[in-house]
Amino acid sequence: MLRWANAMQKLCLVMLLSLLPVLSMLSMAADTQTEIDHLLTYLTESGCTYVRNGSEHSASEAVEHILKKYRYFEDDIDTTEQFIELSASESTFTGRDYLIRCPGQPEQPSRDWLLAELQRYRQQE
Repeated sequence: MLRWANAMQKLCLVMLLSLLPVLSMLSMAADTQTEIDHLLTYLTESGCTYVRNGSEHSASEAVEHILKKYRYFEDDIDTTEQFIELSASESTFTGRDYLIRCPGQPEQPSRDWLLAELQRYRQQE
């Protein structure tokens, strides 16, 4: 009976240890989604203009477009940086960088603008 109990304890320990990487990935995914949500809210509330292939778009139009690309690339995105790269920084068709124009600031690539906000957000956490 004692051997059986020891075997069960070992089995439970092995099962628990095998779940740790999965739990870690779920936590990472939740953190990534929280960061992505923050960036989308930040853009929505920014009052900035998004420039795609030479056409100006409001922040809410930009978020709509970014979300469409995010849904398309979702299986390829594991980090917030990948989200920015695949969904929010350049045209898939032309390869041209998306630009952002914010009041009182020089125009800049959206990639740089979003990465700067991501860094600020992470330091705040």
